[in-house]
Amino acid sequence: MSNGAAAVADSANVEPAGLGVAQNLQRQLMTSGHERPEDDRCPICFDLIELPMPKHSKINVCCMKRVCNGCDLAATRRGMYDSCPFCRTPLPADDASKLAMVQKRVSKGDADAIAHLSCKYYFGQLGLTKDVPRAIELYTEAAELGSLEAHYRLGVAYYTGDGVEEDKPRSLHHFQQAAMKGHVASRNNLGAAEYRDGNYELATQHWMISAKVGYELSLNAIKEMFKEGHATKAQYAEALLGYRDAVEETKSPQREEVRRLRLGV
Repeated sequence: MSNGAAAVADSANVEPAGLGVAQNLQRQLMTSGHERPEDDRCPICFDLIELPMPKHSKINVCCMKRVCNGCDLAATRRGMYDSCPFCRTPLPADDASKLAMVQKRVSKGDADAIAHLSCKYYFGQLGLTKDVPRAIELYTEAAELGSLEAHYRLGVAYYTGDGVEEDKPRSLHHFQQAAMKGHVASRNNLGAAEYRDGNYELATQHWMISAKVGYELSLNAIKEMFKEGHATKAQYAEALLGYRDAVEETKSPQREEVRRLRLGV
């Protein structure tokens, strides 16, 4: 059993002599979250968005839908310059208008909007003064409502102690909750945590899962593990094949056109 799972078990007042709960958690971690969540699909073409998603898509605050660059380009070519390609709402002209749209959805209990607003408080964006305690409060609310991104952000904050008191068990709990539902960056971070603890086999298992759904950082980590002798050639080959297949599944003519336009070819 990993140190991370044991730490989470300890934080939940599980006696070290009876770590059945932690062992069950470890089994759940390794048998679930092998597919990306449905929210990782573009709501227009329904294809999974290539990772990292912020590079290949854009969130529209009117509806909090993440639209892939291919569908965004297609909408623009249909003359939709000033409206959301998904819900057709006119795009906000400034930060104040964007914030108003987000807050409207927050007032209705939209978990994605709450997580989005949390991020703006955390980094002091959209005209908001940076307020980490408020951000953590909102992230916690969003996580309780089911936001995987909020779990991930809380995991990062508590792991690094950035703006909050460092709390590794709490951090791992949030990463685990998100990873079991397919959040790729959380899975990658669990692998990194196991690697730092010297649990190379568990690190490889986590990174295999995230690499095979198209996460390049995890693939590179397995490559380095192979060079260090902590992962086998077969494991790296399996991860590489899975990674390539996952990336191929995210391609479309429209998305490839966006790529060519960016490269100027």
